[in-house]
Amino acid sequence: MDLDRERAMHALGAILDLKETQGDGNYVSYVKGLPATILQCGLGQAMATLLAAAKGSETDDHRVLYNHVQAWLCRRDAVEAPFQGCDDLMRAIVDAKQNEYLIAQAEALAYLGWLKKFAVA
Repeated sequence: MDLDRERAMHALGAILDLKETQGDGNYVSYVKGLPATILQCGLGQAMATLLAAAKGSETDDHRVLYNHVQAWLCRRDAVEAPFQGCDDLMRAIVDAKQNEYLIAQAEALAYLGWLKKFAVA
């Protein structure tokens, strides 16, 4: 299976789970805006902003979106995951070398393309 199809399947599963467990609330607007934030500020700043906006709540839509991106970038079962098997996305971002960071940022943007399409649909 190619990587883009894996992205689509993972994103669809995340959105279906979200709608089943808590609805989409403000999630759609957050997922629409995140790619622009990443391009303007970088992956690390964008993810830190999501965590700050969640204010420690695990069910806040900001945190849910952060968790979706983390789940994709830190997949344990994929060799091509930028931060394969990490438990803490922020730590992985901070510790990453520049080329690893740029690969993770590009992968996050590609994944968010699918996540946004499914969330809007």
